[in-house]
Amino acid sequence: MKKITKYSGIGGQAVLEGVMMRNRDRYAVAVRKTNGEIAVDVNEYHAMARGKVFREIPFLRGIFVFVDSLVLGLKSINLSAAWFDEEETEQSASKKKDATGKSTGDDAVSVLVTILSFAIAISAFMLLPYFLASLFRRVITSDGLIAVIEGLMRIVVFVAYILLISLMKDIRRLFAYHGAEHKCINCIEEGRPLTLENARAASRLHRRCGSSFLLFVMLVSVILFFFIRSDKLAVRLLLRVVLIPVIAGISYELIYLAGHTDNFLIRALSAPGLWLQRLTTKEPDDSMIEVGIASVEAVFDWKRYLSDAFGVSLAEEPVEESVEEPVEESVEEPAEEPAEESAESGE
Repeated sequence: MKKITKYSGIGGQAVLEGVMMRNRDRYAVAVRKTNGEIAVDVNEYHAMARGKVFREIPFLRGIFVFVDSLVLGLKSINLSAAWFDEEETEQSASKKKDATGKSTGDDAVSVLVTILSFAIAISAFMLLPYFLASLFRRVITSDGLIAVIEGLMRIVVFVAYILLISLMKDIRRLFAYHGAEHKCINCIEEGRPLTLENARAASRLHRRCGSSFLLFVMLVSVILFFFIRSDKLAVRLLLRVVLIPVIAGISYELIYLAGHTDNFLIRALSAPGLWLQRLTTKEPDDSMIEVGIASVEAVFDWKRYLSDAFGVSLAEEPVEESVEEPVEESVEEPAEEPAEESAESGE
């Protein structure tokens, strides 16, 4: 029997030994500390394009969401790393403040790291496939076929990269927390109370995942570069950089449809992304799922959501763990009216 799911408006990502969840302008980073405790930090993040117009213009909104996801992702990872700083000094405290959005001397370093990471990603996933595909020009004269080969090379490079980094123990744990994030969101979007047992039974795959978004980026780039060509090498390379915002905007609309619509075409369109998530997510253990639950409850009133979206009465099905930690008090508005959606959404 087909599961009924309803969009909740929350999204997130895995961080170092934890999970970040975002709902509207609030986000929470929950981390399992070395002593076994779960540390939760709740902060606010205001999107770059706050106007309603920017959030509703198709294709343009995806560019802003993409940039917001990169910025918030970096902040969340910095915050999770701060919990594991061995020296409890004023310097480590300043790093934690920087992760929550307060200015410190580390801001410049964070910007440089982001720029460097973005440059490496462009070189590896946009330019390298182009040069690999160019090797086939000795035997293939069709520019259209070369464009298709370039797209296939881009996918091969990305999958190879995922397989390579998954050999690292820390990355495998990160992928497991990624699975915990998806399980928590799937649990409530299928109308079940967010308990350990229910989340454990939920799928670790989700249509709105950032992995699916990246796959859409690659597929859209194949189509765009098939039609947009140039005889000059410099122009061809430049196009693969300057068209990234356009590709991101189109890809966002596809993943938006995947998260809000359910029909045969959308399921077929989402299938490759779900296959890719079998590489970027792993089955989490119970301790990881508990971290995901803590992160959700810090910014999202899932009881109210289940009541409004599914008509679920929790009076008939008590939830023990949520009584001790009333973290959902920070959410004052209905869950079904999210301001915007994260591109690494969970997600």
